[in-house]
Amino acid sequence: MNKFLRLVISVGIPLLIWLMPANWLPLNTITLIEQRVIALFFLAALMWILEPIPIFATSMLIIFLELATLSNKGFIWFRQAAPETLGQLQNSKEIMATLASPIIVLFLGGFFLALAATKYRLDVNLARVILKPFGTRPANVMLGTMIISGVLSMFMSNTATTAMMLAIMSPIIAAFPAGDRGRTAFLISIPFAANIGGMGTPIGTPPNAVAMKYLTGDLSVTFSQWMMFAVPFVVVMLLVVWLVLLFFYKPQAEHIRVDIKSSFLTNWKAITVYVTFAVTILAWVTSDWHGMDSDVVGMLPIAVFLVTRIITVDDLKKLSWEVLWLISGGIALGLVIDGSGLSRNLISSIPFDQMSPLLIIVLASVLTLLMASFMSHTATANLLLPVVAVLGVNLPALAGFGGARMLILAVTLTSSMAMALPISTPPNAMAYASGEFSSNDMARAGTVISVIGLGCVFLLMFILKAVHFL
Repeated sequence: MNKFLRLVISVGIPLLIWLMPANWLPLNTITLIEQRVIALFFLAALMWILEPIPIFATSMLIIFLELATLSNKGFIWFRQAAPETLGQLQNSKEIMATLASPIIVLFLGGFFLALAATKYRLDVNLARVILKPFGTRPANVMLGTMIISGVLSMFMSNTATTAMMLAIMSPIIAAFPAGDRGRTAFLISIPFAANIGGMGTPIGTPPNAVAMKYLTGDLSVTFSQWMMFAVPFVVVMLLVVWLVLLFFYKPQAEHIRVDIKSSFLTNWKAITVYVTFAVTILAWVTSDWHGMDSDVVGMLPIAVFLVTRIITVDDLKKLSWEVLWLISGGIALGLVIDGSGLSRNLISSIPFDQMSPLLIIVLASVLTLLMASFMSHTATANLLLPVVAVLGVNLPALAGFGGARMLILAVTLTSSMAMALPISTPPNAMAYASGEFSSNDMARAGTVISVIGLGCVFLLMFILKAVHFL
């Protein structure tokens, strides 16, 4: 399907929804504002799935259209079209504020840490130190590589971690004899470990950041609370990935040479990076003690690195601003879905209250896994979390199964478990671009891991409920 046709479909279907009589929609009586929100939702969904334009550009388009058609400062013609719905118009300042949401600041702090760590070789030196105890046996070295990828992905972009680890490990991978399946195992293990490691912290991957937007108030989860259940889960899943990859692609070589040439820098800027990195992480995991929100702590590396000129203007150009914009678009979409009353209308129109709570959780998770396998994990979270958040809050039957918090966490973690295809995540695509293995090789192991991972997510949810976390 060419780009023009994808654009026509992405715009045409939402436009039809916008223009059709409201009573044609399979919902209870809806207002003009709610109909516009439905049209914008389909516009976002189709553009995030078909990608006729970059997915972060879709987020900016959605925010603009919300301001123009759904806000109290939008085009006057749209405001006058249905005077009875004036109370549903969104505050334009709230929509604008999604671009500087506390979640965005939290993620930006993580970006600054990652950028400084790379610039002053903290990441490479950590890899060298952590790999040393794993010896020269291929299976052990692969486990060490996965641990490093997982740990770094908790605080760095999954994509950046994968790029760095593929570069560091490329001489080791090339040392395998021709035809040795261990080469495939190593190449696939790095993106898989990065995908899983990102689940370990709220800043590890964009879907986590989107989830934190909804985990507020009575549902709130602190940085340290997230790590308390997510890090053990990451450890288990890394072991699962390791065993599955060894089962499918067991290395034939007896030993491989591991030689990463690097050393810790000792100038004052490097030491400032090391100290700030440690203090920031410590402050994040002890937020219950000092009382600062994680987004406030996220400002620490931003302030320190800019004041000391550790991060310069040229460095700022390297930040993944598009990821922040993508998250902002999801937050803005959730804002109007909830603020317009559409989410409550949707829930009252579909007999969710007649479904088993367990069935709702399973269906939501399976749908997430399927969607995230074929589109961006962040886009999947952006589309589903606003709906499941309201669904969890408004269904009394779910209260006995952890309510909204369980539903949000299940969908969030499941979105990161989708890794069966090269298109599932940028890290997968980077490893596949090496040309060393086929898409079937990744799908074979990735599908098994995704299914096992889904089962582990369910198990984790019931454990959290049993210990009264949910």
